Amino acid sequence: MAPLLVVPALLTEMGLDPGQLIAEARLDPVLFADPESTVAFADGGRFLALCASRTGCPHLGLLIGERQDLAVLGALGRLARHAPDLGTALRNIILFLHIHDRGAVPALWVSGDRALLGYTIYQAEVPGTEQIYDAALAIIYRILQGLTDPGWQPSEVCLCRPRPVECEPYRRLYRTGLRFGAEHNAVAFAAAWLDRPLRDADAARYQQTMQEILALSEQGGGDLVAPLRRVLRRQLVGGAGQTETSLAEVSKLFSIHPRTLNRRLRDQGTSFKALIDAMRYDMARQLLRDTRLPVAEIVTALDYSEPSAFNRAFRRWSGTTPLAWRAANAPV
Repeated sequence: MAPLLVVPALLTEMGLDPGQLIAEARLDPVLFADPESTVAFADGGRFLALCASRTGCPHLGLLIGERQDLAVLGALGRLARHAPDLGTALRNIILFLHIHDRGAVPALWVSGDRALLGYTIYQAEVPGTEQIYDAALAIIYRILQGLTDPGWQPSEVCLCRPRPVECEPYRRLYRTGLRFGAEHNAVAFAAAWLDRPLRDADAARYQQTMQEILALSEQGGGDLVAPLRRVLRRQLVGGAGQTETSLAEVSKLFSIHPRTLNRRLRDQGTSFKALIDAMRYDMARQLLRDTRLPVAEIVTALDYSEPSAFNRAFRRWSGTTPLAWRAANAPV
């Protein structure tokens, strides 16, 4: 909920009554008084879409995101701030963001001298995705600014959304190259920054905050499905191949024998294959609806060996073809 706390003030500045829009979105006004409160991901997206429509501001998400800083992540922000270097800070954010955000997953890609820190919604049929992505990318930018030296600057900001009519608000914030219609929503920067020590690194505070984060992350007891879903999402978003998403490899991450993992999943009413199929279906629908990626590139992103295999799987899941589903579910 924390990123949405700036919305009432923003609406007021634009001459609107925030209470009226909050009521219209059927949200409890009390939520906006507590950064630790939670809201369903789809409800938050619906609220942002409503606000963007009523304000007539198509880049409202950008304005929301640029008002944030590392504090929006609460204890996780403190963990990142006191990490020894930027790479460790970002990997911790990726590992534990589920404490705050259950509708999307961050990822860090490094290729040669280029790093990209991205954010991908995995829930399908979420309203307001353009506003969510605009806010998320601006927050990523602000977080990177807060963790690095004043000399840090992104080399490019990539957005899946179509090029907006008015690009100036994006240029004003990012002051770098913008790429719309991109494969990922991500901020690109020089990979050398990942090894830079952080100015607020503090080993004692880092360990203390890590214990706090671990306690928050472990709430939920013996449920194996939720953490397994998180791992599979991160692997798929990060472009992991079939070997890295196999039962044997994922079992190693949990220090569990594959047969034991399968048995525990059966006890919870599911299976490894069912979970990874569900992740692929969620991501396929999100990519089909919210990006202009050709189906062939979605096939590659989801690690299918050939388009026909993806088409058969998608028809089994949805009852129709990927192209037909995209045509029927295009954003209005």
